[in-house]
Amino acid sequence: MNYFKSFSHELENLDSNDFEGLALQLFRFQALNNPIYRSYLTYRKINISAVQNLDQIPYLPISFFKNHKVISGPQDDFIDFYSSSGTTGSITSRHYIWSEESYLDHSVKIFEKYYGTLQNYHVLALLPAYLERNGSSLVAMADRFIKETRSSYSGFYLYEYGQLIEKLNTLRYDNKKVLLLGVTFALLDMASLNIDFPAMENLIIMETGGMKGRRKEMIREEVHDVLKGFFKVTEIHSEYGMTELMSQAYSMGDGKYRLPSCMKISLRDPNDPYSQTSRRQGGINIIDLGNFHSCAFIETQDLGRYDEQGMLEVLGRFDNSDIRGCNLMVNL
Repeated sequence: MNYFKSFSHELENLDSNDFEGLALQLFRFQALNNPIYRSYLTYRKINISAVQNLDQIPYLPISFFKNHKVISGPQDDFIDFYSSSGTTGSITSRHYIWSEESYLDHSVKIFEKYYGTLQNYHVLALLPAYLERNGSSLVAMADRFIKETRSSYSGFYLYEYGQLIEKLNTLRYDNKKVLLLGVTFALLDMASLNIDFPAMENLIIMETGGMKGRRKEMIREEVHDVLKGFFKVTEIHSEYGMTELMSQAYSMGDGKYRLPSCMKISLRDPNDPYSQTSRRQGGINIIDLGNFHSCAFIETQDLGRYDEQGMLEVLGRFDNSDIRGCNLMVNL
């Protein structure tokens, strides 16, 4: 418990130059104190003491969160968990958390780094499906954002598209920015309404991913074109997050993600999960130092690529991966 408090403090005061040292420190801690990760390293015949740089750290496949309790430390230190959404009958992931308050503080800090203080926003969260179940980290984050705005106009919406449009019209000329944070299928449902939505200069549309079998899969550009056409905005922002991660990355409207200082992404060979690739496209491996209480080294089922400026683009899932509630649109 004291270790978690200490690491939480280091995380919130992290300098980018400290990342590798902190990641290696965390790797050694989790290699010894996380039973699932320790077993995985044993199975891989990894010599822990031989790992001296980031490229040598093995990544735990994200599927382990579906069938195992991935924690680093005594079970009594974990009182709750976040769970992923999923299709009917599917096994969902569980991410056991040490402190929800720590997660929410961390999420606010990341958002405000890119978008400024939440007190300058009204946050309207359009999150059907996520609101209709318990344990969503996205709902918990949105709830904290709503509270941070200190705005009586901020709030959650399920399928009340008419009420949401009325609220947007009310805020059309407000001096604060309006953030419409929505799951992708709900934003598309809203955009299918037969109305002419007037342009709002203070409106930011941010999609969180998630088609959940509600709609056919669409490439990101197609989704964004539909939303831009309906809401009459020039850009669609995106949040890249998942149940198994404690940190989020944001695209400011160009489809390219800015990574917070606590996160690094490397690409692996799509045909060999144990090998990193020098190509610009591959499977996404994530080091998220926000996962100091679980496992910080995650092999996701997502595909990504880097552009010539080193910006990350998330392409979608591997074809043979499970459908994940927070999946992004395939763009291959």
